[in-house]
Amino acid sequence: MTNFNYDTIYQELKSIASWWLDNSIDNINGGFIGEIDDKGNQIFHANKGIVLNSRILWFFSELAIKTKNTAHTLAAVRSFNYIISYFDDAEFGGAFWELDCQGQVVNSKKQTYAQCFCIYAFSSYFKLTGSKLALCKAEQYFQLVEMHAFDNENGGYIEAMSQRWDSVEDFRLSAKDKNVPKSMNTHLHVLEAYTAFYQIKKDAQTKNALAGLLDVFIDNIVDSHSGHQKLFFDMKWNDLSEAFSYGHDIEASWLLYEAIEVLSDLRIAKKAYPVVLKLASSCLNEAIGSKGQVCDEFVFSTQTKSEQSDWWVQAEALVGFLNAYSLTKDKRYFDACIKIWDYIDQYHLDKSCGEWHWVSKNDLSFLQPRYKVGFWKAPYHNGRAMMELCKLFTQLEKGSK
Repeated sequence: MTNFNYDTIYQELKSIASWWLDNSIDNINGGFIGEIDDKGNQIFHANKGIVLNSRILWFFSELAIKTKNTAHTLAAVRSFNYIISYFDDAEFGGAFWELDCQGQVVNSKKQTYAQCFCIYAFSSYFKLTGSKLALCKAEQYFQLVEMHAFDNENGGYIEAMSQRWDSVEDFRLSAKDKNVPKSMNTHLHVLEAYTAFYQIKKDAQTKNALAGLLDVFIDNIVDSHSGHQKLFFDMKWNDLSEAFSYGHDIEASWLLYEAIEVLSDLRIAKKAYPVVLKLASSCLNEAIGSKGQVCDEFVFSTQTKSEQSDWWVQAEALVGFLNAYSLTKDKRYFDACIKIWDYIDQYHLDKSCGEWHWVSKNDLSFLQPRYKVGFWKAPYHNGRAMMELCKLFTQLEKGSK
């Protein structure tokens, strides 16, 4: 069994950062490579997505704040400059969804999810560098989301718009999503972005937007009875879900807590804090698989839970459970973290080529391997988890003295 402590986690954070610096910089086309396969082969002709690139910017910005390492800062600068030069829509505002390898626009759609990952990343880059352009772009993207994606009648945010911010028929983030105008997943990352943005721009508008999002989660997204989130909705918040997503439940637990702490509003805290613990306890009681991992989802039609392990689910579970342990001192949460970390070490860490496998080695017998770097895989879930765990271990250590 591997040690689950600050030193082990910090070493893994350094390993993740080093792998991305050594492998993902695109010295042919600029910015960062669009794809690296599961064996570490660089696919220079792959398209480049804004989700990957904004997550890279966020990671290296936050990492550089922590480490003061020049290489980390330079990676953040490289990422910011590429996004502003190629993804930023100078005509209509916001970020394009997808470019080809040379930076030409392939898909100009404006996904709310993507605009908010840019807000998230720009906010961190501003904290790192004090860049007036980063602050300006964070503010600009925030105003565009509020103007075009916010549903004034029913609350919450619409999934997607055209390049010109007109309505669209296909709202989906990916092929596996339902084509509906609202989703839990998008709202979770609007929340994440607005929490970060409020920390660099504390005015009435950003505060009201963040408070409104927390109300949406409590009133419309989280089922307080089951302790799970509903996943898909129509405009009026009617539930269209076909499953529970255990990974998103435990991720939401700690992101909601972070938002509550940052907002510092007693009304919201009293209303939302119990939901934080309910999401964590439901995940602990229902989602643990046969090898100690957190399972992917529970499907309503078959009444079964998938034992498949995606890297991001385990990363978020570590943070969610350690956060719940810090709040409750219930040792079951810490014990769950130990087992999850052992599972990650055994099944997800690629000790020969570096980084984490998308699915566990245990799942590769029946699933095709997926990329190490790509449209949906960045140093964000695992890298962020390592940074958050370091914070939590430090807090727990201070609290025990």
